[in-house]
Amino acid sequence: MAFGGHTRLDVRRPQHRSSCCCSSSTAVALFVALALVAVWMASSMLVTPADLPLSPFQPTPRGRPSQNPPSTAPPPVNQHHHQQQPAEQIADTAPAEAGTEAELLTETTTTAQAKAADSNEEQAASYAWKLCNAEAGADYIPCLDNLQAINKLRSTKHYEHRERHCPQHPPTCLVPLPEGYRNPIAWPKSRDQIWYNNVPHTKLVEYKGHQNWVKVSGELLTFPGGGTQFKHGALHYIDFIQEAKKDMAWGKRTRVVLDVGCGVASFGGYLFDRDVLTMSFAPKDEHEAQVQFALERGIPAISAVMGTKKLPFPSRVFDVVHCARCRVPWHIEGGKLLLELDRLLRPGGYFVWSATPVYQKLREDVEIWEAMSTLTRSMCWEMVNKVKDRVNRVGIAIFRKPIDNGCYEARSAANPPLCEEYNDPDAAWNISFQSCVHRLPVDPVIRGSQWPEEWPLRLEKPPYWLKNSETGVYGKPAPEDFQADYEHWKQVISNSYMNDLGIDWSAVRNVMDMKAVYGGFAAALRDHKLWVMNVIPIDSPDTLAIIYERGLFGLYHDWCESFSTYPRTYDLLHANHLFSKIKKRCKLVPVMVEVDRILRPEGRLIVRDSLETINEVEPIMKSLHWEVRMSYSRDNEGLLFVQKTMWRPNEVEAKL
Repeated sequence: MAFGGHTRLDVRRPQHRSSCCCSSSTAVALFVALALVAVWMASSMLVTPADLPLSPFQPTPRGRPSQNPPSTAPPPVNQHHHQQQPAEQIADTAPAEAGTEAELLTETTTTAQAKAADSNEEQAASYAWKLCNAEAGADYIPCLDNLQAINKLRSTKHYEHRERHCPQHPPTCLVPLPEGYRNPIAWPKSRDQIWYNNVPHTKLVEYKGHQNWVKVSGELLTFPGGGTQFKHGALHYIDFIQEAKKDMAWGKRTRVVLDVGCGVASFGGYLFDRDVLTMSFAPKDEHEAQVQFALERGIPAISAVMGTKKLPFPSRVFDVVHCARCRVPWHIEGGKLLLELDRLLRPGGYFVWSATPVYQKLREDVEIWEAMSTLTRSMCWEMVNKVKDRVNRVGIAIFRKPIDNGCYEARSAANPPLCEEYNDPDAAWNISFQSCVHRLPVDPVIRGSQWPEEWPLRLEKPPYWLKNSETGVYGKPAPEDFQADYEHWKQVISNSYMNDLGIDWSAVRNVMDMKAVYGGFAAALRDHKLWVMNVIPIDSPDTLAIIYERGLFGLYHDWCESFSTYPRTYDLLHANHLFSKIKKRCKLVPVMVEVDRILRPEGRLIVRDSLETINEVEPIMKSLHWEVRMSYSRDNEGLLFVQKTMWRPNEVEAKL
């Protein structure tokens, strides 16, 4: 199904009826303009088909059910949806159809659109918004600041209080802006400095100022590029790691890195210079706003903790895992936290550990090093280098995960034990840690049995383990499905998003694809100075490993809950046939409130969905004082392009 025909650049504009009094030149000009818009939209837009739950991309359970009971029952896992035209067919036929559709803009159609617009205006006026009255104030994260649930915890020994505890009813209040908030500084300048008023916190300056993490300079917070383990700069430290293990090959063999306990994420921020993408995370703890600093700088990061639950990533996807004095006790309780890293690390991937037990001789450090050495040997990790940097005066130990099961089978004691076959390594949403080692794939056509292509070849090439005998999300053989998705998004972005939406892309840095499928949207943006967080909803086909295989990153998430990020995180959100699916499980208004929370003022949202859903989303956005930049529909499908403003309500709700 292709787009074409009518656009509504401003749904409130007056509707003009055709009249004999109109001049012929005006009529011709109007017809040509409408035809051009129709051609543009038809040639650049595709309504992506609904996800087909077909093997191997069926919506398999990745964890326990959401803490929020759905308002209606979700569709059965095996429910098949209507299959629509493939991308290349649309691209070929849409331009020819566009002229025909332009002629269908009759008085009746225009009047119907006007009535829909009037209805949206009435709905928008019916919403009454209030500011959240949460202790976290302008930094409120509903699932991490649920004090009522946190105060009821029986124990915080394993950082349970830093994990997700979502309220039973998602909030519908709006997070206030910090006083003096202004548009963020653009990348790459933002890596070095941000506006103090946007993240007005000084605890980290007091704790870590002497270690070159962050400093206050007038109305700015500055980031010298250092950290606890690399006081003399992240780039020197990054090159030191490369020298310690040559085949680390930043930006070629190594493309996707996980940085545990990232601080302000300078390590990930400077790895961009080596063409490496880093998923950084740290808890929302006494080191105030470290992840918020990272995101304001334009560096990808999420709020998360190594506590009792698995991280929301599939297995065997990270090329390197890094921990620079990340304060995680890897050696305790049978090493279950390190076993989680083993789950996430590719066979043959490296764990880089830079901490005092590696290079200091205090009694506690020596004991921890001995325990870590015993643990890593039992996990069959090989220590490939241990070296001290004379400049930073710190050391690193580099461990390599095995590439086959030979070592596991040869161990004298199966401790930690091998995981049972029923234990799915990709089950990661709201699942507790398990103290076992997952077997490695032995079949050469199974994911994880081979290292991906070097970057950037891996971006465009379907993974070797996608089989023609398997049906992809949109109904084609999996490799063809992958390629068609990529070609489609390249066309959409080059033909419309880049030039015709009025976006200043030089000011766009933090982007989220809220329902990413194969990651084609992110892949098509690879040449721009931005990064894309690819989100795979927990009830969608599990394609996240494909995204990682092509050198991109993302995570699982349930959009009936809040995202683990600070308010005002993203510059652009992209929602392709997401909201029509969400509203089958939970109410739409709290979801749109979450969209408002995580998007920065003057940030944009692009919604592609059914006309019914567009007509539900648009009045909510208007009631939030968002500006409708474009609203377009044809054949029950539509596009909504809106921009958030600085508006906040004056009234404050009761204490949360």
